[in-house]
Amino acid sequence: MANIFAKKPLAILLGEANSSGEGTLKRTLGAANLVALGVGAIIGAGLFVRTAAAAAQASGPGVTLAFIVAAIGCAFAGLCYAEFAAMIPIAGSAYTYAYTTMGEFVAWVIGWALIMEYALGAATVAIAWSEYLNKLLQVFGTSIPYAWSHSPLESAAVNGVMEHGIINLPALFIIVMLSLLLIKGTQESATFNSIIVVVKVAIVLIFIAVGWQFIDPVNHTPYLIPENAEPVKNAAGEVVRSYEAWNKHGWGGILGGAAIVFFAFIGFDAVSTAAQEAKNPKRDMPIGILGSLAVCTVLYILFGHVLTGVASWREFADPAKGGEASVAYAIKEHMPGFEWLSTAVTVAILAGFSSVILVMLMGQSRVFFSMANDGLMPKAFSELHPKFHTPYKSNLALLVFVGAFAAFVPGSLAGDLTSFGTLLAFVLVSIGVWLMRRSDPNQPRPFRSPLSSASFPLVPILGAVICLGMIAALDYNTLKLAFIWMLLGFVVYFLYGKRNSKLQQGIVVVPTEMEEQALIEPDVNNK
Repeated sequence: MANIFAKKPLAILLGEANSSGEGTLKRTLGAANLVALGVGAIIGAGLFVRTAAAAAQASGPGVTLAFIVAAIGCAFAGLCYAEFAAMIPIAGSAYTYAYTTMGEFVAWVIGWALIMEYALGAATVAIAWSEYLNKLLQVFGTSIPYAWSHSPLESAAVNGVMEHGIINLPALFIIVMLSLLLIKGTQESATFNSIIVVVKVAIVLIFIAVGWQFIDPVNHTPYLIPENAEPVKNAAGEVVRSYEAWNKHGWGGILGGAAIVFFAFIGFDAVSTAAQEAKNPKRDMPIGILGSLAVCTVLYILFGHVLTGVASWREFADPAKGGEASVAYAIKEHMPGFEWLSTAVTVAILAGFSSVILVMLMGQSRVFFSMANDGLMPKAFSELHPKFHTPYKSNLALLVFVGAFAAFVPGSLAGDLTSFGTLLAFVLVSIGVWLMRRSDPNQPRPFRSPLSSASFPLVPILGAVICLGMIAALDYNTLKLAFIWMLLGFVVYFLYGKRNSKLQQGIVVVPTEMEEQALIEPDVNNK
């Protein structure tokens, strides 16, 4: 009977990382490209939406502290990712790391979960991209008809007339365009992403710089929501926010706010999927992962400080002023003469969505590439374009799958499944670092996460525990859908993956001791 928990030998992975020529990905990305990829994946609408939501629901002006707490939680997982990515510079991210530390079945589980993070995430963001495109067009007095910008499962009253969706063409359009760009080449995609990152970061910095002069110190006093804070009521006198619960005021509110803004950090792990395309992964991968996390944390803290200083956190508790319109509301009501900045923020959100979709599609195609190389997915997913050296068949399959989801399914159905897939990956990568320290203590590690020894794995434990807590905090319906998705994954594994696995069939050849020693220090700098 085949062992479904068989591990892929580390020496094999190092050999794949050191291979070159036909059938391998081109190493074209430097440290700056990788940081830009991380920033591109992290900064989306989460910055513009979740900041006001966390301030209004739990943290008040202390949302800046909530961002710090959330960043610390991400940093534990980020340190573990950085250690793996520098040691095993190969495509596949958490899937690959799990394969060599916890075995094939766990690797399959995490690969299947990553589909929720990347593929479903890209589709959901594409649907939101469509909504914001219409908001931008409305500024210029036009819009895309409801029928051609919504799923056939959606309907709504437009100007007193009930409209029904047919297809979400803008969402499909952005998926097609970015998929074709990814097929064209990794360097071209990274260049496009870098341009987008410059645009959206510039607009965020402009908001911070302009908004700073409109900060009213009164709005920052008190800095934490007091225990006896009065509930917020709407115009009809109905209570819309109350603050009695332990996680709705004081330091408990900081933790409650951290849970809300945590998901604005999701995306830095996608950097690790590009490890096989990094010029010098030993040095550049830790810089890309931790550097992008650091850049975004600083921007988030400054943004939160300005937003809650320009407008009172209690204003954002009103649904009419909070949510997606929070930043636009603050600009319109409290920053006279800068109404144009509201339109610029919409442009930044569109740019942010574009880069998030790009990096998610890239990450998913690289996970498929690795799984197909191992026989767990159809071989077509590992085939590279003869000219561009990109996994074009994987990109085309995603174009069809993700494009169909974006065009015909409402974004609300995906819910927080993206978050579940991400958090599960964080948990297993954190555990994997500890297991690797125990099983291969002498393996060279160009980057070592601190406080992560085999006998004292503090960082891995904290990373796993914090992320497990976040999973437990997801709503019941999300957990139920995630459970159904994982059951479907088990069926696919036992019907296809296990039968076609190269490791199970003995196709993977374990190197001799001499060959293994030669692979311990792969030369990846002269590709």
